[in-house]
Amino acid sequence: MSSLPTSDRAVGLLLGYAADRLLADPRRCHPVAGFGQVAAALEQRIWRDHRANGTAYVVVLVGATVALGVVAERTLPRTLATAVATWAVLGGTSLDREAATVSRLLADGRLPEARVQLTHLVGRDTSQLDEGEVVRATLESLAENTSDAVVAPLVWGAIAGVPGLIGYRAANTLDAMVGHRSARHERFGWAAARFDDMANLPGSRLTALLAVALGPDHRNAWRAWRRDAAGHPSPNAGPVESSFAGALGIRLGGTNDYAGRIEHRAVMGSGPLPGRADLDRARTLARRVGVAAALSAAAIACVRSSPR
Repeated sequence: MSSLPTSDRAVGLLLGYAADRLLADPRRCHPVAGFGQVAAALEQRIWRDHRANGTAYVVVLVGATVALGVVAERTLPRTLATAVATWAVLGGTSLDREAATVSRLLADGRLPEARVQLTHLVGRDTSQLDEGEVVRATLESLAENTSDAVVAPLVWGAIAGVPGLIGYRAANTLDAMVGHRSARHERFGWAAARFDDMANLPGSRLTALLAVALGPDHRNAWRAWRRDAAGHPSPNAGPVESSFAGALGIRLGGTNDYAGRIEHRAVMGSGPLPGRADLDRARTLARRVGVAAALSAAAIACVRSSPR
């Protein structure tokens, strides 16, 4: 009787996911923070208001990170290397804690403090948001970052191991640093934004599928995804946020203020605006999606390692 296929990579992914659930992000000497410092220093040296410079910036930093991952995977025990890399790049538990803190502050009637806490999750101006808008922003960030900080890195870990894990996180970090639309980064950050869009495509689709499958309203989640996702300016946030909105029976989208740059986001979902209780429901859904993504990634890794 043959046993089910296993792989060092699959075990490492599950161990790393468990470490994130138990320990959250490292509080000191976080490797992503160190990468960000290196990236910021390099930007100061090579920045020019041209796409070519921004493309070179991405190629150098992501390429060097992937090369480091190749070396780590070849010189260290694969299970250990994968587990440590997975723990380092995942952010699901920290994300859940930030959302829980916002929810607790709102429950205590501490709206000004909730607005400040929300700045840990979103780039929009939160200073004038009422409670409903704080809830909406938190929920949208929770949905999008469940894909970016949990599902997508697990997918790349299953496909490409340590190089995939840390290479993805490097690309995602560069997008957060220079991929936004601003006078300085409109052209320089173009390559980072486009590369991050491509890297997030498989993870965002899996996140949306899992939200449909695991949410309380499967049909509505599927309907909202198919109907509303294309209205979002991000090709990856659209499927995720719309499927979460449909699954929870709420409505997301609206007007966002990004330091004076106003964006009118399309409505996603057909229910009422989210309330504070919906944050806890969204956190539950996000955790379910994370567990299912970890198991899916391990299964993919096993299939890829099995003899052909």
